[in-house]
Amino acid sequence: MIQQARTILKQTFGYDEFRPLQQDSINNVLQKRDSMVIMPTGGGKSLIYQIPSIIFNGLTIVVSPLISLMKDQVEQLEEYGVPALYLNSTLTTEQYRINVNRIRAGQAKLLYLAPETLMLEKTRRLLSTLKVDCFTIDEAHCISEWGHDFRPEYRQLAEVRKEFTDAVCLALTATATPRVQDDIQKILGMKDSARFVASFDRKNLVLKVADKENPLDQILDFLYTRNNQSGIIYCFSRRQVDELAYDLKNNGHSALPYHAGLTDQDRMNNQDAFIRDDVRIIVATIAFGMGINKPDVRYVIHHDMPQNIESYYQQIGRAGRDGLKADCLLLYSYSDRQKIQYFINQKEGTEKEVAERHLDALINYLVFDGCRRIPLIRYFGESYKKSQCGMCDNCLRVKGNEEDYTLQAQKFLSCVIRADQLYGAYHIADVLRGSSAKKVLEKGHNKLSTYGIGKEWSKNQWVQFSRLLIRKGLVEKDPEHGSLILTENAKPVLKGDASVTGILDRTQTASDGAVKAKTSGFVEKRYNEHLFEELRKKRKELADEQDIPPYAIFPDTTLIEMSYYFPQDETSLIGIYGVGDMKLKKYGNLFLNIIRKFTRENNITSRSRVIRKRAVKTASKQRHELVGKEFQDGKTIDHLAEQFGVKTATILSHLKKYLEDGNSIDPAGIINTSGLSERKRDEVFSSMKKLGPGLLKPIYEDLDKEVDYNELRILQLAYLAGSKK
Repeated sequence: MIQQARTILKQTFGYDEFRPLQQDSINNVLQKRDSMVIMPTGGGKSLIYQIPSIIFNGLTIVVSPLISLMKDQVEQLEEYGVPALYLNSTLTTEQYRINVNRIRAGQAKLLYLAPETLMLEKTRRLLSTLKVDCFTIDEAHCISEWGHDFRPEYRQLAEVRKEFTDAVCLALTATATPRVQDDIQKILGMKDSARFVASFDRKNLVLKVADKENPLDQILDFLYTRNNQSGIIYCFSRRQVDELAYDLKNNGHSALPYHAGLTDQDRMNNQDAFIRDDVRIIVATIAFGMGINKPDVRYVIHHDMPQNIESYYQQIGRAGRDGLKADCLLLYSYSDRQKIQYFINQKEGTEKEVAERHLDALINYLVFDGCRRIPLIRYFGESYKKSQCGMCDNCLRVKGNEEDYTLQAQKFLSCVIRADQLYGAYHIADVLRGSSAKKVLEKGHNKLSTYGIGKEWSKNQWVQFSRLLIRKGLVEKDPEHGSLILTENAKPVLKGDASVTGILDRTQTASDGAVKAKTSGFVEKRYNEHLFEELRKKRKELADEQDIPPYAIFPDTTLIEMSYYFPQDETSLIGIYGVGDMKLKKYGNLFLNIIRKFTRENNITSRSRVIRKRAVKTASKQRHELVGKEFQDGKTIDHLAEQFGVKTATILSHLKKYLEDGNSIDPAGIINTSGLSERKRDEVFSSMKKLGPGLLKPIYEDLDKEVDYNELRILQLAYLAGSKK
């Protein structure tokens, strides 16, 4: 039967190989052995019941709390030629009746049900007359009270499954700790079942945490380079969702809100607009679940922190389901933590204990200074084997960015003590700066020994530094009054027995260029973006005609491969990722016609799958020539600095000399080294255009001294490289 499953994988779904654990899981289900599968979002859980449903003679039931996801999945299955239906509260009376009649007539292989619908007596009577071969429980973590999304009605599924004695039971979830996994199997009576646990590492997700300063500006900076990309922004409250969606629209972005305060129709309309690419951004409440199966979500932003790691993991899991690089940015502030703590304090007993444990684990992740995948993966019972992932903000920062702040820490901590640990960071900053503010003078703090000893930093820098001390566990914030209190860890620092190092500014996230160089797969292939856009337009046109999401026709990964290999006939097109027999027959010629016309007009020949190996560089060249050639061959500035054992500034110097020798270099590769937002970079380039790029001091003054010389040197080289082209 597994060979039959392989044939369906290719001919129906268009995939050449199973992903890790898919084949073993499917084989187990086909043998009618109960199975529990823990697999991250985007890991291919759906195929584990969809492929057996095609092979089984009877019906496969899929119980899921994500009502909005059912319609989405059924539409996708219909595109693959797999008969599927759903029953839930969104259907009209007539639609419900039609679907029931089709189920009775044996016109469905898959039936999606909301748990509430399954519990109805009429549903149970209907199912009792049918042959059910597979009983699938999606989002199975909802069964366990130790899970992050416990739903009491899910407990009743344990009794319902007993009614289907001949059906294999399959429990699926993306987020379950070992304790929750044990609980699921115990509650469902899956004593002899197999457990398949895939890695929780979503390698294509770039994980970033930034201090929340001016969240709207930070989000606008982030979106500046992503106008044509789809993304989700999560907020804590409905009010924040509405305000942010309004602000984004006022700034020229295509955005809609999504929360429980909207009518069912408005929520459905907004979600449909998002999955059909009519709107690019959905702003949603953290607490309200969204059944989004859209594979090309390129980023997820948390405007406010979620309540636990499971929610965070599940929400970032909505990004990059197609396997391409996607960004996950979380804006963190202490006040967000206080909000969550307030709600936790309203709970009692086990519920409060679980919530406290969840919050502690999340905070540990947010303040972690090492590779973010280490605490994230460890939380789900898996050990991360590497010391660095190269795909999180901490790993992408150059180690040299960390500075020694011991002296500043001693000044700050001493000032907190002398002010009797009764004041917050802003007041302490005023004292250190020697401010004549009314409160400072009234309290007599202008007479403290620490008054005016911190004039080397601005007030904002001292306030920012207080956050570093909180992350390091040297001070704590009083939850009621906001005053700063020293911890035991501060004593060795004050005595000079311990040092304080770190990165002061976490608002700048890793540059896309640094990430791009470390990302494998389609992103590194230089596919033709013009052809990709033409294919995407055709996909949207076809999707609108059929009233289905564009990705139900082909995901971006398929269009990218078409735009890289330029297939000319059906034989080559069938080898493209995601092109199965049904879609080849339905859409093959439509897309081939566009590709053939494009390659003919642009004199492009079809590409081989074999990527040529780069020529081995000779050691006889001078250092700046070697650096220049390596850079042109795709290595980043950070990579070259590590390779040659020198500082970034030295590599920039070599590249400048290489440029002066008459060679060309790619300015984009230089720009990617900058930590500035594109908006800020454009301001620098405008100043250089006005004043000339030769001398940096006039540019520094022109920009009100807001951009440091390191950044100016990077952008100076990029400017010179661009003008040479």
